Amino acid sequence: MRSSTLLLALVASGYALELPFTSLKRGLASLFPRKNGNKCPPAWTTVSQDLTKMFLTNGQCNDDARAAIRAAFHDCGTWNKAQGAKGGCDGSLILAQEYNRAENNGLQAISAKLLDLSKTRSVGVADMIAFAGAHAIVTCPSGPQVKTYIGRKDSSTPAPDGLLPDVNASGDSLFALFQDKGFDAVDLAALVGAHTTSKQFFVDQAQAGKPQDSTPGVWDVKFYGETLAEPPPPGNFRFASDLALSKQVQVGKEFKGFVDNQGKWSGKFADAMSRMLLLGVPGGADALTDCTDALPRSTGKKRDIKSAPMFKPRS
Repeated sequence: MRSSTLLLALVASGYALELPFTSLKRGLASLFPRKNGNKCPPAWTTVSQDLTKMFLTNGQCNDDARAAIRAAFHDCGTWNKAQGAKGGCDGSLILAQEYNRAENNGLQAISAKLLDLSKTRSVGVADMIAFAGAHAIVTCPSGPQVKTYIGRKDSSTPAPDGLLPDVNASGDSLFALFQDKGFDAVDLAALVGAHTTSKQFFVDQAQAGKPQDSTPGVWDVKFYGETLAEPPPPGNFRFASDLALSKQVQVGKEFKGFVDNQGKWSGKFADAMSRMLLLGVPGGADALTDCTDALPRSTGKKRDIKSAPMFKPRS
C-alpha cells in the first residue's frame, strides 16, 4: 500500500492522530507536493535586508518604497492576453529604458537603484523589480505579504505602448484594460488601493508631492473612503481615474466594499498582486521558485484580521 493511501486509510479509521507528527507531515507532503522543490537562493535574503534599509524611514514606507511599488506595476502591467507567455514582468522597464516614457516619469531614480542592486547581488532585473515591489508593500505598516516568486527571464525588448492605465481614462475603459490582463472587478478595485501610499508629481505640477490619501506612509484603507468623500480631504490629490473607477458599475461596487475593511482588502490585494507579478511569465508560478519567506513579515496582518468585521455589507 502506498504511503498516501495508508495515510488516507488511517485518517478514515481515526488513527491518524496517533502517528508521530513528522510522519504525518511527510504523508501530507506526499499528498500535496510543492509546485517547485527549489530553495530560494540565499542572495534574496541579503537583497531583502538591503531593501528594508532603502524603503523604511521612521517606521513608515518612504518615497523609494512607493516608487518600487509603482515600478512593479509598470513593468508587469504592460502585458495583455495577446502577448501570451512573453512581455509583462520581464525587466524591460529598466533594461529597455521604458522609464523614459511619459507614463513612467518619476521612475528613473528607483530604476537606477534597483539596477545597481541587481548587479551587486548578481540577481535578475525582472526578479528584482517584482521582489522589490512586494517587499515595499510589506515594508509599509500593515502591508500584506504577497506571494513572490523568482526565476523570470530578463528582456530588453520594449513593451507595447498604450497598455498602462491613463490617469484621465474612463471607468469602463480602465475595467476593459484590466480584464484584458486577466483581472476582474474585485481585483481591479483591490489593486488601485495601492494608491494608499502614492504621491503625485506630474499630473498637476502646482500640487506636486500631494498624496492620494492622508497617510501615505501606511498601508491602510483610508484611500477608499477619502476618494469617495465630498469634498475630499484638502491635503489629498485625487486622480480622475480613481474617481472614475469608484463610480464604475462593477468596480465601484467592490471599491465601496473596501471602505473601513482593512482585513478584506489586504487579502484581496495580496491575491491580485501575486498574479500581477506573474504576468507574461512562461509557466507561471510552477516554473519559478517561491521566495516569499525572504520577505519581511507583515506588521499588521493579525491585528487587521482580528479587527475586521467578518461580514461587512456592501453599500
